[in-house]
Formats: sequence, C-alpha cells, structure tokens
Amino acid sequence: MRDTELNLESDIHMLKLNSIRAHQGATHKRKRLGRGAGSGHGQTAGKGDKGQLARSGGSVRPGFEGGQMPLYRRIPKRGFTNIARRTIAIVNLSDLERLDHQVMKEISLESLTAAKVIKGRYDRLTVLGTGEITKAFHIKAHKVSSGAQEKITKAGGSIEILPIPGKQEKGKKKTAAH
Repeated sequence: MRDTELNLESDIHMLKLNSIRAHQGATHKRKRLGRGAGSGHGQTAGKGDKGQLARSGGSVRPGFEGGQMPLYRRIPKRGFTNIARRTIAIVNLSDLERLDHQVMKEISLESLTAAKVIKGRYDRLTVLGTGEITKAFHIKAHKVSSGAQEKITKAGGSIEILPIPGKQEKGKKKTAAH
C-alpha cells in the first residue's frame, strides 16, 4: 500500500451514534444574565438603566410607536369586502367545443365542475359566444349571451335559463302579513 492510502485509512473512523457531535460553531453557550459583574451581563443584565424596557414585563405590542399615532391608523382605509358577492363562472363556446359530446350531453355548473373544466367555487354560470360550436349540447345556465344562443341553436343544441338564486322577480314585492 502507498503512504497516501495509509493516511486515508487512519483519518477515516467508523461513524457511531455515541461519537456524533455538532460542527464547530454550530452551537453557542446560553447567555447567563444577572450573574455578577465578571460575566459582563451582571447587575442590569444587559437591559441598561431605567426606562420601560428595563422593567419586568416591559415590552410594547407590535406597531406601538410610543403614543404617537401609529402607521396602521395614519394610513387611510380604502374599499371593502362585499360578503354578499356572487361569483360567476364564465364559459365560452370554444371551451364547450373541446368537450366530448358522448360523455357530456348536458352542460351545467355541476357537470363542468365535475369534469374539471371549471375550477373553484361559483354561484352562477354564464355562457358567452366566443368561438364556434358544432356539437349539440343541452345547456343549463343562468345567463347566455345572444350570440351564444344563436350559435347553440344553429348547432342543434338547446338552452335552459336557470333562475338566479336569491333574486326576486320585478313587480312582485313581499307584503308583510298583518
């Protein structure tokens, strides 16, 4: 054997669970505060003299600016979140043309969600007339554009307009029972 091989064998030792140690500098000793002047962190324990931060429990909440009007209150608030918003899934005729006519004869919000054409949660379905359609689908939607209606009926399909959920018909008002 050569000299270099001998040196390698002597440097390599078996890795054992009882010999595993952290790398040099990976761990630090805990800073022991208030343990005498010789430690460098005695008496005031690194907190300085007096003031709110020197006291026990003396910390301020995030965003506190010492009594000055904080930034999150100085900046104007804009807009709002409408909790009664309606989400509308929009599908074009070009999207419907890509679907298999044998598998999906009826197009509705539920069937499009099941087929993963529409991803997410929606309340209503709108069909728009972008693109061409050659397959005869039965479409159940809340709204269908006039151009889309024309193309669907021309292709031999049919349309069923669903009532918009939660919307009242015009002219009819609810009267309170006395």
